[in-house]
Amino acid sequence: MPTPALSPFVLSLILAATVTAQSKLDPHLVFAGKEGPGKGKHIVLIAGDEEYRSEEAMPMLGRLLADRHGFKCTVLFSLNPETGDIDPSNQTFIPGLEALKTADMAVVFLRFREFPDADMKHFDDFVKTGKPIYGIRTSTHAFQYRRKKDSPYRKYHFRAKEWARGFGGMILGDTWVNHHGHHGSQSTRGVPDEAHKDHPVLHGVKDVWGPTDVYGVRNLPKDAKVLLRGQVLEGMKPDSAPLAGKKNDPMMPLVWVREFENPYGKKARSICSTIGASQDFASAGLRRVAVNACYWGLGLDVPQAANVEIVGTYEPLRFGFGRFRKGVRPSHFVPK
Repeated sequence: MPTPALSPFVLSLILAATVTAQSKLDPHLVFAGKEGPGKGKHIVLIAGDEEYRSEEAMPMLGRLLADRHGFKCTVLFSLNPETGDIDPSNQTFIPGLEALKTADMAVVFLRFREFPDADMKHFDDFVKTGKPIYGIRTSTHAFQYRRKKDSPYRKYHFRAKEWARGFGGMILGDTWVNHHGHHGSQSTRGVPDEAHKDHPVLHGVKDVWGPTDVYGVRNLPKDAKVLLRGQVLEGMKPDSAPLAGKKNDPMMPLVWVREFENPYGKKARSICSTIGASQDFASAGLRRVAVNACYWGLGLDVPQAANVEIVGTYEPLRFGFGRFRKGVRPSHFVPK
């Protein structure tokens, strides 16, 4: 039996309910840029990982970049579509990706996401432009296509064949390999690579340390310049001794930059840092890497000693699956 056509009145009720539901999501967290060299530039920061508290790190960085350096920053989150709460375990729903249409740069902290094709198109369109992308920690394996096998964006999959090693391999430089340091018991110290110690992204950078472990990085292209290498430490304190043996011989790349032609034939810049959990960003040295990376990515003069003082309070949780703060919405991070 055919379904009866809906009356205009019923359709209007459905539309009103949809608009109300969408307004509850409140996906856009925008920090208007104040005065500074970044004024007039728009950076979109996208948080979506289950383990390393990107939902804490990205609003902190966005506010820092806006208040201290003048960039307009839009922060997007993985959300629960029913409640509008931040839900890092939702791998398919990050509303607001259309903000990339006006972005000059993207900072991504993603892990195994699989956006609907209509949403992923916004991300793909941004990649096509060749505008700078800064990928943090799990962004080497930002995408995993398991649900829709015929998606035109399967090339972004972290083990894709269409693009060698997916988004991580083609844009950032490498995909997920392994935990090189022992996860949860061997922390990381950033050591400048002698060949590129004077690179602008390292201006004023010192004492980079974080409690997360070093990742294995095996397949960097020749155009990648390694700026910091990850020294595996015996313990979980900044003054822990380097681990003796082969783990640090050689040390794995930790932060690198690329200037390259992207898969769409555009000249592009990318930056990748495999250190970057919310706890890691308690390190002023790592925050300076992040700020400098945005200046460099956008072709701006990198300050010799960028202001990386945190704006407001920052109390990052320990990394771990399911340990995120419950009942938090993007509006929680709006300055009071």
